[in-house]
Amino acid sequence: MALHLIFAAMTPLIAVFGLLVVARMPAARAMPLSLALTAIVGVTAWRMPLRQVLAAIAEGTVIAASILWIIFGAILLLKVLTASGAMATIRVGFTRITPDPRAQIVVISWLFGAFLEGAAGFGTPAAITAPMLVALGFTPISSVVLALVADSSPVTFGAIGTPVQIGLAEGLQTGANFSPIALEAMGGRTAATFLQDVAVQAAAIDIVAGSLIPLVLIVMYSRFFSQSRSWAYGFAAWRFALFAGLAYTVPAYGAARWLGPELPALLGSLLGLACVIPIALKGWMLPACSIPDCHVVHADEPAIDMLALARAWLPYLLLAFLLIATRTEYLPLKAWLLGLAVSWDGIFGTEIGVTVAPLYLPGAIFVAVVLVTFPLQRLNSRATGQVLRETWSTVLKSAWALGAAVPMVRIFIQSDVNSAGLGSMPMELARLASDALGTAYPLVAPLVGALGSFLSGSATFSNMTFAQFQATAASEAGLSAKIVLAGQMLGANAGNMVSVLNVVAAAAVVGLLRKEGTIIRYTLVPMLGYALLSGMIVFLLTTAS
Repeated sequence: MALHLIFAAMTPLIAVFGLLVVARMPAARAMPLSLALTAIVGVTAWRMPLRQVLAAIAEGTVIAASILWIIFGAILLLKVLTASGAMATIRVGFTRITPDPRAQIVVISWLFGAFLEGAAGFGTPAAITAPMLVALGFTPISSVVLALVADSSPVTFGAIGTPVQIGLAEGLQTGANFSPIALEAMGGRTAATFLQDVAVQAAAIDIVAGSLIPLVLIVMYSRFFSQSRSWAYGFAAWRFALFAGLAYTVPAYGAARWLGPELPALLGSLLGLACVIPIALKGWMLPACSIPDCHVVHADEPAIDMLALARAWLPYLLLAFLLIATRTEYLPLKAWLLGLAVSWDGIFGTEIGVTVAPLYLPGAIFVAVVLVTFPLQRLNSRATGQVLRETWSTVLKSAWALGAAVPMVRIFIQSDVNSAGLGSMPMELARLASDALGTAYPLVAPLVGALGSFLSGSATFSNMTFAQFQATAASEAGLSAKIVLAGQMLGANAGNMVSVLNVVAAAAVVGLLRKEGTIIRYTLVPMLGYALLSGMIVFLLTTAS
């Protein structure tokens, strides 16, 4: 691959990081410029047909509208619960468990977020846990950063195993059949058995890498967002953090090994909550919480009303129930909702198409929960009107950034149709890394997965895009495809922390606009740490095998 083409492929990525992180430009201004640059690179360097570029932009616009629908539902639920006082009641309920924000971060963003990831995925956890942290007294910026970092390890088995069942499975296929490289990797095993083996391998590696995420969350909070701004304050809770990490990753590994890829995130999070909440209640393994940071219940706050607490939590419990019910294959709801989809095939005469099932998206579930539980919130007409106006205003402020970011991503990914004889831009960058590193490639295999999630905002799509490539790279280097593909899955988890789509969406829910670059600067280091640690483990395993 010529040097100028390598530079061309990297130009859109450099533009995104440069404008958002270095120049600190708001996403609403940075993303349209990055979109224009990506389109120019596609037409000139990659020699994409103009209609391919326009079709990718149209596809991205439809996908952006889907994301905005999710944001609308999440913000609407948050605004209703805030206006009714339910969020204040939830805050008191959590402080009754523990006033220590270090433990609250773990319970809400790590374990409850993992449950939401297992049930729904696709950005839903951060949209729910970030405002819950704000309600507890965390700043909006810390809430979004911590929610994004926490929603990493559980992504392997998010949305009832979608990254494995769809992402990895379809990524290893050529047409309707598995590719020769995939069949070689399977070694005579059935596809289902091989996919489960990869998932189990990823879960095993994550017992080391993923179990550190709660410690990372606590240390980040303590150093950058707490009143004390102290590393020591965070590391003092290392026993509690590691216990909470293992309380999720070990059950998730067991579920992956004995039950398959659909349930690890759900069962791991539920067992983790059952183990961690009693520990937090007793204050075990938690050193004393410094007074300025403790989210204590003040003396003038009334004793908690259990009926009010149940009413406050009902929307979230109903949300979790509906997310599971509409995503379980054994129930008819999923097929029915997916059957109400709208498709646009052959956009502008290309092979690009897009399908949206608006009632299946989490946005519809959010709105349904609001409508069902609205009578319990007891809002008058004036408060209701204010909630709707604030929700609509926040969504509109996010529309410009997402409306440019998603089309930019789709051009990058759809660039495989060109007259230059090249693969897509991300595929060429991945191939360059493979050719340069040879048997050391496992070190960067997770970074390739992270690139896919950074661009698409989806671990499922990252696995779908790069699974074939990862298996080929492993075969050419004489390495275990199972281990390298596990690295791909963990890297796809890491990329979610810095994906512009996820950052913009999570920031919008808490009303934090024009801070996207700041958020990425915080999440970039833990993303690289998680991916590189996973890469080192993958390298050691492939060397030993």
